[in-house]
Amino acid sequence: MTSLLNTNVLYLPIGRKTFDLEAGEEQRKKSSDLLNQLTEHVIEPSEIITSPEDLADFLNTIDNESITTTIYQSVTFADGEFIKAVIELVEAPVIVWSVREPSVGGRLRLNSLTGGNSTSHVLRSNNHPFTFVFGNADEAQVIRKIKQKLAVQNVIKDLKNLKIGVVGEHPPGFFFSDVDEKLLKEKVGSTVTYFDLYEAFNECKKLPKEKWVGMIERAEKQVIGLNRSDETVERFAQFSTYIKDRIDEEGMNAIAVRCWPDFFNELGAAACSTLSQFTEDGVVSSCESDIHGSISMFILRKLANGSAPYLGDMVHINEASNSAVFWHCGAGAYSLAHPEIGAKAGVHPNRKLGFTLEFGLKPGRVTMFRLGYTETDGYRLLIMRGNALDTPQRFNGTSVEVQLETNVSETLYTLMEDGFEPHYAIVYEDVVDELIELGRQLGIETTIFTK
Repeated sequence: MTSLLNTNVLYLPIGRKTFDLEAGEEQRKKSSDLLNQLTEHVIEPSEIITSPEDLADFLNTIDNESITTTIYQSVTFADGEFIKAVIELVEAPVIVWSVREPSVGGRLRLNSLTGGNSTSHVLRSNNHPFTFVFGNADEAQVIRKIKQKLAVQNVIKDLKNLKIGVVGEHPPGFFFSDVDEKLLKEKVGSTVTYFDLYEAFNECKKLPKEKWVGMIERAEKQVIGLNRSDETVERFAQFSTYIKDRIDEEGMNAIAVRCWPDFFNELGAAACSTLSQFTEDGVVSSCESDIHGSISMFILRKLANGSAPYLGDMVHINEASNSAVFWHCGAGAYSLAHPEIGAKAGVHPNRKLGFTLEFGLKPGRVTMFRLGYTETDGYRLLIMRGNALDTPQRFNGTSVEVQLETNVSETLYTLMEDGFEPHYAIVYEDVVDELIELGRQLGIETTIFTK
C-alpha cells in the first residue's frame, strides 16, 4: 500500500465495558494495522478507550495542533460525550468509523453502528467537519474509502498552506482569472502573493549565464529539437531562473503568470516554456494569471500522487466520437506528450515566437476539474471524467481530445448555461470520488458529469 507522507492521523478506538470488548479489541488491532500501512504517522492508544476521563488523559499527552485527521472509531456503542470532548481539543476533521457486528442472533455484542450514528449527529450539530465509513479493516471497500478520505484530508491541509505566486495581473477581460483573496482564505485556506512582471523582466536579463544555463540543460533532457542558442530559449532560462528563486524564497508550490501580450512585446519570448517546465517539476503553473486554474492543477497533482496536470480551453466538439478537444498555445508538462512523438520545441501559433511546446497529449483515463467562482454562486467545483483518445494532434500548440462519459452536446450546453470558466484542469488519473469528497468536506457545491 502507498504511504501518505506527512499525514498525522489520530486514531481513537472508543468503547464501553458493557459491550464485548474482546471482540472489539480484535477490530481495534486490525484497524490499527491498516492505518499504519496507509500513513507514516499514527497517534493511538494501546487499547480501547472506555471512559471520557481516560480519553481526556490520552488527549493531554499529544500535540493536538499537529493532527491532520482524527479517525474516531466506535468500536462499540459510546455516547456523544466522547466525541464532544475530542472536538473541544482537536480541530482536525473527523472520519467516523463503525464496524460490523461480529455475529447476528442473540446478544448485540458491539452496537458500533449506533455509536457511529450518535457520533455523526454530534459532529453535525456542532458544525464540525466529518465523514463516515462503515465496515471492517479487511474489506476492500473500507481500505479504498479510508485511503481516499485520508488523501482528501491531506489535500485540505496542503491547501491551507498553499501560497500562490501571481506574476502580473490577468489580461484585460479575463475576469475569471481574478480572485477575492479574503474569500479564498476563508473557504479554501490558500493565500496569494503578487510579483511585478516588468520587474521580473528587467531583473532576469541581468543574471549571469552561469546562473541560468542550468534551466536550458534541464529542458534539453525532455524537449526534442531545442536550440540552446536561440534568443527566446535564453530568455526562457533567464525568466525561469529569476522566478524560481522567488518561488523558493516564498515557499510556493503554484504560480499564475500573465503571459500575453507582455511576454511577446517586452521580453521577446513566450511564457509557455516556463509554465511547462515548472509544472513538470512540481510547481503547477497556469497561464493568463488564472489563480483558480493554478489551484485546480495543484489539487489534481496532489490527488494523483504527483502526476503532472494540464490546463486547457475547450475549443472543439466532435459529436460523432462524443469528444471535446482541450488546447492551449504551447504549455504542457513534458511528460504529458504522446510517447511515440514526444515533447517538441515550437513557436507560438499566433505570435510566432518561441519557445513553446508542440505536441498532442498521450491517451489514457483522465479527470477534468475546476475550482470555480462567480459572484452570484460563490465557490463551486466542476468534475468530469473521460478517456483521452489516441488521435493525431488536433491544433498547433498542445492539445488533447477527450471522449466524455456523458453526452458531449448536453454537457456543453450545461457548461455554458451554468457559466463555468473556460480553463479546465486535467490529470491522468481517476480521482472523481476524491474530488466529490473534497467538495463535501469544504462545503462547496459540486457539479458532476460522470456515469
